[in-house]
Amino acid sequence: MAKMNLLQAINSALDLAMAKHDNVYSFGEDTGGFGGVFRATSGLTEKYGKHRNFNTPLVEQGIIGFANGLASQGSYAVAEIQFGDYIFPAFDQIVNESAKFRYRSGNEFNVGGLTIRTPYGGGIAGGHYHSQSPEAYFAHTPGMKIVTPRNPYEAKGLLLSAIFDPNPVLFMEPKRLYRASTGDVPEEEYTIPLGKADVVKEGTDITVLAWGAQMEVTEKAVEKAEQDGVSCEVIDLRTILPWDVETVTQSVLKTGRLVISQEAPITGGFASEIAATVQDKCFLYLESPIARVCGIDVPYPLCHEKEYMADHLKIYEAITRSMNY
Repeated sequence: MAKMNLLQAINSALDLAMAKHDNVYSFGEDTGGFGGVFRATSGLTEKYGKHRNFNTPLVEQGIIGFANGLASQGSYAVAEIQFGDYIFPAFDQIVNESAKFRYRSGNEFNVGGLTIRTPYGGGIAGGHYHSQSPEAYFAHTPGMKIVTPRNPYEAKGLLLSAIFDPNPVLFMEPKRLYRASTGDVPEEEYTIPLGKADVVKEGTDITVLAWGAQMEVTEKAVEKAEQDGVSCEVIDLRTILPWDVETVTQSVLKTGRLVISQEAPITGGFASEIAATVQDKCFLYLESPIARVCGIDVPYPLCHEKEYMADHLKIYEAITRSMNY
């Protein structure tokens, strides 16, 4: 074990993957010798050469177009989009090419070796162009996987799974935890299965569900609720697409209550999909309406970031309302 922050865990996963296979390539804007804007790829160019970890032009559509071509030839392409907010020029490449490559060719060709890394989310005073959480846009597209880790241990194991998964994966990294979240991480290779939620804490009164950076504030809210005598079951979704319906619904069948928290705006967010599915499968067992604690339907506000964020107090209030319904 070694003490790592989330960035170091991601770097360790990339290092191990590149050491394991000569056809693992890492690339993006400033990811070469500079190591990326957050230094996630530091040291990889020096270790594996400029042909394995390299800079691309500042053109997101081109980055993913190149990545699709590289993956279609059998390589493992790990493409970084510098901020999740700037992934949209590559939207067509991702949803119409990456996600449909296998289907449209009848599996004669695929881009299963593609992993797209991108930092997402707020809490860093980044304003409306460096704070968005765009996962729901991509969750509407069959043919790919979407993964979001909550801490360094999860980040390394999930990223190693993502790189070698036989499907294209969008790996969304919570940037405000890059250096804030630290923990013990094995130095050797290990994997965490994609598509499987993690029951972080078992409870009997209410299920509280989140993913990525929202897990940190969710756990703070649960600590506060448990001081009131509320037994909370806490679930980290981990994988947004495909999401673990069975684990979540089994928990709600037990507790009868559900609070979902996402950082993205409430309208059309992935929390809505979870709420609709749980209502369909658990309706007769629900003791209160399913609650969503989310961002607000406005562009991400720099000067009102604190008011915008779905913080632990908002989640705690939702847990209290659900218990008192």
